[in-house]
Amino acid sequence: MNELFDLTGKTAIVTGGGRGLGKEMAAALGEAGANVVICSRKITTSSETVEFLKKKGIQVLALSCDVSNQKEIDQVIAKTEAQFGSIDILVNNSGTSWIAPTLDYPEDKWDKVMDVNVKGTFLFSQAAAKKMLQQKSGKIINISSVTANFGTHPLFLDAIAYNTSKGAIITLTKELAVKLAPYNIQVNAIAPGFFPTKITSVLEKHEKQLLMKIPAHRVGHSSDLKGLTLLLAGTGSDYITGQTIAIDGGLSSML
Repeated sequence: MNELFDLTGKTAIVTGGGRGLGKEMAAALGEAGANVVICSRKITTSSETVEFLKKKGIQVLALSCDVSNQKEIDQVIAKTEAQFGSIDILVNNSGTSWIAPTLDYPEDKWDKVMDVNVKGTFLFSQAAAKKMLQQKSGKIINISSVTANFGTHPLFLDAIAYNTSKGAIITLTKELAVKLAPYNIQVNAIAPGFFPTKITSVLEKHEKQLLMKIPAHRVGHSSDLKGLTLLLAGTGSDYITGQTIAIDGGLSSML
């Protein structure tokens, strides 16, 4: 059974891995034996995480990358191969949001959210898949959101670009899964519910109402992502592809 989750000798790239949920997923992959490459737009935000992972004995490399920039993605791919020799796992975790009323939503902010969340996920998947194809194996894990499944009341969360982008991630995951399945590359998505992160901090004032809607009566813990991340990164998911799995305490089951 342990072999299904053993990532010894594998190399994982985690975009946005310097903090929050990305940090926890990077730690899970490293603890399972993988070499870990952390990408952040500002590499300084990754320094604490790098030290955290190194203390656990994990081989880690931190690189600066704007995931909406093809050249910077190519540099990360090249440096990862040079350092570790392969790219076996990609976690597309980088994301951004912008809160504003729908009818006054700034065009430039819409473009920024879509560039990072959707375009960035596609470009990085495309670049990594080219290397995975040569190896005849690979795992791509995209990060969607439970908010992709329903509209949110503006008094609760007024972030139309974010929710739309996370819905696009679900469709992109299915498309990539179908296109890459013949090459033994599995593509799946995780749709987190409400976790205490920078993006969801705006929800703190609604926590009491939110907990009433979640069957588990709690928000997510950072450790709640680890098990599914390891499943989707390891051989235990070799026949799972194109799926989006929610980690939300049952919230989406109520809809």
